Amino acid sequence: MLKTCSRFLPIVILLVLFMRSQAISGTEAGSAKLAVMEGELKRNFQALGRQETPPYYMSYTIDSIKRQSAYASFGALAKKLETSRAYLTIDVRVGSPKVDNTHEIRGGRRMIGLHEPNKAPLDENPQGLKELLWQETDDAYREAVENLAKVKTDKALKVKEEDESSDFTLQSPSVSVAEPAGVKVDLDAWAQKVRAYSEPFRKLPYVLKGDASFSSEVRTKYFVNTEGSRVETTVNYMRLFISATAKADDGMELPLMLSYFGFRESDFPGEKQIEAHITAMVKTLGLLRMAPLVEAYEGPAILSGKSSGVFFHEILGHRLEGHRQKSESESQTFKKKVHEKILPEFISVIFDPTVKELGALKLSGFYEYDDQGTKAEKVVAVKDGVLRDFLMTRSPIEGFPRSNGHARCQPGQVPVSRQSNLIVTSRKHYPEKELKEMLISELKKQGKPFGLYFKEIQGGFTLTTRSLPNAFTVNPLVVYKIFVDGRPDELVRGVNFIGTPLTTFDKIIATGDTPEVFNGMCGAESGDVPVSAVSPSLLVRQIEVQKKGKSQDKLPILPPPPSQIEERGSSR
Repeated sequence: MLKTCSRFLPIVILLVLFMRSQAISGTEAGSAKLAVMEGELKRNFQALGRQETPPYYMSYTIDSIKRQSAYASFGALAKKLETSRAYLTIDVRVGSPKVDNTHEIRGGRRMIGLHEPNKAPLDENPQGLKELLWQETDDAYREAVENLAKVKTDKALKVKEEDESSDFTLQSPSVSVAEPAGVKVDLDAWAQKVRAYSEPFRKLPYVLKGDASFSSEVRTKYFVNTEGSRVETTVNYMRLFISATAKADDGMELPLMLSYFGFRESDFPGEKQIEAHITAMVKTLGLLRMAPLVEAYEGPAILSGKSSGVFFHEILGHRLEGHRQKSESESQTFKKKVHEKILPEFISVIFDPTVKELGALKLSGFYEYDDQGTKAEKVVAVKDGVLRDFLMTRSPIEGFPRSNGHARCQPGQVPVSRQSNLIVTSRKHYPEKELKEMLISELKKQGKPFGLYFKEIQGGFTLTTRSLPNAFTVNPLVVYKIFVDGRPDELVRGVNFIGTPLTTFDKIIATGDTPEVFNGMCGAESGDVPVSAVSPSLLVRQIEVQKKGKSQDKLPILPPPPSQIEERGSSR
């Protein structure tokens, strides 16, 4: 699920000896924390190697997060925080790369999922970190041995698996130590800004929520494994989020939002531009609550670049994540369609976490190494409409034996294959004016009086398992009717865009010529990870919408409190 805010080569070994990393010196030596992790990993791996069930692979990850944030509501500052957190993740694998303790137990509870993360020390106290690693490694090893026994029982009692590829693949070590990022913002200044950004919503009696928030987050990752990898990376994420929710007379709640992303403060628009965006947002809120409802509709539509980015993320992206091709609880929509056409031949889709900027667009799905210490790679998933690749971790699947650097997770969680920067390109693109003319032509051909234009989007979600219908939902915020007879476009409300993947892809006619970016957080089994979706607008021959849910409560009975200016004016 995308929010602003939704793996194997057979190798059999008994024990892999701890591989020494290549010699590095100077600034490449890394922090003291990395050195402690490396030393304890070697000591614990050697000690556990003497057990009856020795581990063949281990890794330690510490995610250190320093966050500055400010939040305001209706012109009043509600929160201003500077926090520091650190989480430890330990991966202990017993058995062999062919079958180990992470193997899925069919028909039972999946081993992958959110859990309470282990907190790590914030300071550079070597002894405290050693104690934590000692205890948590012991616990992780015991759990791994227990899970391996369950896996062996499951394999003995269940039918033959559809995909018999291995659970893990060995690879060459990664060695990279980045300079620490010393990013720090003037939080007092940002607190005043978010107060000012949320102030205009206070004056609107039909607005139930009017918020603004800013956050600057520096994430430092420390990773070591028994193959000799030692990686230390730092990245900074800055987000400015402005949101408001109006309530219509029929009870429907109508949210709107502005979202800005950057790696530094200079990536944000200037103050005057942001204020202009807020002014336009206030105007749209007033128009939306008076806009007519749209009944269930099936027919042609245009999706803006942001809307189509979410469309591809939900419908295509999640179905190309590698672990979903192996799990027998997943629908595996595209597993058997490699080298087959799944999109129009003029469309290609890549996932590229190595790209930080695409022209003027900043991409929040950027990273250098994934959460298994594998160097990030560009993945050409669909070339000229033909499926070529999946997003892979170190858990291979049939025909895809290696990781391409897409193992990702929320700090403290277990990584699985996840999306990064999704980038859609097209060889059949037109200016927006021509795309609208093509829409009207298609409407006439189908005998439809109007089509829909999805301008702004909130996010969406999708279902990928076999036990539920394989459908998707995209939640639009701003939708217009476009009329065949030339009437002005009409703002409407009250619909969600729904469908199923295979039939929807087949209906794409053409694209616009200007890409837009949707930066957000994607939630799945391994938690929330930052992602981007870049796409031009889409002209679709047929889409389906359904009515969105609405509250049955009226507007508040009490009038909102008067402002100081209003009070002064009434006393004259």
